[in-house]
Amino acid sequence: MAEYRPIGFIDDERAKGVRIHGVKVLGSRDQLPHLAASLEVGSVLVAMPTAAPETIRETIALARRSGVEDIKLVPSLSELYTGRVEQGTLREVRPEDLMKRDPVSVDIKALEEFLNGRTVLVTGAAGSIGSEICRQVLRFGASHLVAVDFNETDLFHLEQELLRRFPDRTTTVEVADVRDRHRVAALFDTVSPHVVYHAAAYKHVPMMEAFPCEAVKANVMGTRNVLEEACKSMCDAFVQISTDKAVNPTSVMGTTKRVAELLVRSCADQITTRCVAVRFGNVLGSRGSVMGTFKEQIAQRRPVTVTHPDMRRYFMVTSEAVQLVLQAGAVGRGGEVLVLDMGEPVKIVDLAKDLIRFYGLEPDRDIPIIYTGLRPGEKLFEELLTAEEGTDSTAHERLYIARMGKPEVGWESDLAKLTEAAEEGDATRVLEMLERLVPRYHANRHPSE
Repeated sequence: MAEYRPIGFIDDERAKGVRIHGVKVLGSRDQLPHLAASLEVGSVLVAMPTAAPETIRETIALARRSGVEDIKLVPSLSELYTGRVEQGTLREVRPEDLMKRDPVSVDIKALEEFLNGRTVLVTGAAGSIGSEICRQVLRFGASHLVAVDFNETDLFHLEQELLRRFPDRTTTVEVADVRDRHRVAALFDTVSPHVVYHAAAYKHVPMMEAFPCEAVKANVMGTRNVLEEACKSMCDAFVQISTDKAVNPTSVMGTTKRVAELLVRSCADQITTRCVAVRFGNVLGSRGSVMGTFKEQIAQRRPVTVTHPDMRRYFMVTSEAVQLVLQAGAVGRGGEVLVLDMGEPVKIVDLAKDLIRFYGLEPDRDIPIIYTGLRPGEKLFEELLTAEEGTDSTAHERLYIARMGKPEVGWESDLAKLTEAAEEGDATRVLEMLERLVPRYHANRHPSE
């Protein structure tokens, strides 16, 4: 902050006084363009970490209208919880700051009570969701983190970051593949975690259409391996990361995640380990997200590609989605599929236009938007619930319980046939068994395996 010389404050609440630490309160936010121009302001620092996104968005727009280019934000509370930033830190404005979404609040005390002093194991730890889970469980008091992934390079970088940011906690990294049942069993024998967050999965819809056997191995068999060992070792809680694509699935990826939810539902009678799945939509900034693709296209001045003008998706920022995942682990009763309230869905073409404007360009003038058509397995609109499910409330206003039935009697036989077909590389048989396990799914019959 030493490089800044404060000229004045802007505040809508004049009751706070006319001076703060000797610096004058110049006026309210609507006066910002005039004041910035008349005082030749070089920087605007937006220090409203608890403000609604709409207020932040309006303030940034006012600052830009005044011609100020250096606009920085004090991070939101959800970012402070990640351990990546500290109070007093300033950061650049990001595209997601301008999105219309409701802020998330969590029960900090409940999370600290749930995680404090605990050993926590995270699979898929090197991914965008898994790595954020790692940061936040340490932030909320876990004494020992076991970060598991088969991506050794990203796992190494994650370890270096966590050791630097949380030197008073124990962080252990394990290069391991959740598809390897014996390795998973040995890992649990060694670690004996209290809480498990299972984020390891294949998530790219078109890719998994081409490789259904691999999708089953990772998303179904991998989940079963970790879930069974969590229950055997009598963990307090097992939390599986699911997706809105598991609802009325039209893709292999979504259907395998639906089967993973059924695995969790089958553990409803588990006495020792509370097993829950948490279902949510797209996460802004996650690896492979549409936001990253759009940024790259805009930076290279290439056309921005949108699959369909009516495509809509639910979005949430990574830090907030993970806080609700942690909250789900704390409040879930076991055998439940919990659904995050993601707010209103966003039109992908509107997201593309907003992002183009964020970089000071005009859609269809500086950067064209072209439509490429739906990819294999994609839907125009993702759902968080099926029509017949409905929800029950939980202790948290943004978490709901999907009224999802338990697996039907005899489903274990179909599950065994599915995993056998996957191990044999029989893609046609895999699709048949996925249709039996999830009757609403109708496969696209052109796997390349």
